[in-house]
Amino acid sequence: MELDRETALIEAILFLETEPLPLKSLVSISALSKDVVMGAIARLQEKYGSDYHGMEVIEIGGGFILSPKAELWEYLREHYGKRNEGRLSRAAIETLSIIAYSQPITRGEIESIRGVAADGMIKILTERKLIRPVGKKDAPGKPIQYGTTPDFLKLFRLGSIADLPKLDDVDRERFELNG
Repeated sequence: MELDRETALIEAILFLETEPLPLKSLVSISALSKDVVMGAIARLQEKYGSDYHGMEVIEIGGGFILSPKAELWEYLREHYGKRNEGRLSRAAIETLSIIAYSQPITRGEIESIRGVAADGMIKILTERKLIRPVGKKDAPGKPIQYGTTPDFLKLFRLGSIADLPKLDDVDRERFELNG
């Protein structure tokens, strides 16, 4: 089955979008069938898979996006990245890691694991749209529970939370609640 025109259409849509597009949206925008869109994505992934292309089609958070290859980010970050805005402090990374590996999790549970107050880090991570409230815990006071967002997946180039690196026993113990 020749998909030249269809693949070109999907490539153009992905080029014009700045956020990952779910398959359903690609089908709707392109007016192509799901199978044709998936075939076009497979062709694009194959095309951009060679070393002489600087782009790749990746799946992030349930959507597809045309993105610079990961190995090129070091060269591109200085000119195209938001220099200091994109950096997270060590405390923010630690808090974000706890949330990512333990979600849903409350502020009190984060503080129990970190051993320090987490209000400031939760505020920063929420403002950066890396975490969000995902519900309330069925416990006295109904504390808010936090989880990661699609922006978190995009920042770390993850398809889903399941793609997080696996923890060894020592690290897994660090992420468990004390007491």
